[in-house]
Amino acid sequence: MKLNEPRQVIPTTPYKKDLKSIKKQKKDLELLKEILNKLRVDEPLPQNNLDHNLKGSYHTCRECHITPDWLLIYEKIPGKLVLHRTGSHAKLFEKNRK
Repeated sequence: MKLNEPRQVIPTTPYKKDLKSIKKQKKDLELLKEILNKLRVDEPLPQNNLDHNLKGSYHTCRECHITPDWLLIYEKIPGKLVLHRTGSHAKLFEKNRK
């Protein structure tokens, strides 16, 4: 990857499904685009996005807040930005209940 070359965005299948749900909720997709543009060029996110590492099954990933209850789970690998999931905290992290 050349210096300052934007990362290639790789949306996973779960992310694509989540994005359809986000669109139905009529969330402001411009907020998501702003975050993705910063992540693609390794620009630091503002502190209010609460960007941080994750543990457990997402231990190689990071999470940031697009809004207080709209999250993005992503992973940076050389030359790529992998988008794993997006949605509310409850949707992304709540364990299945019987």
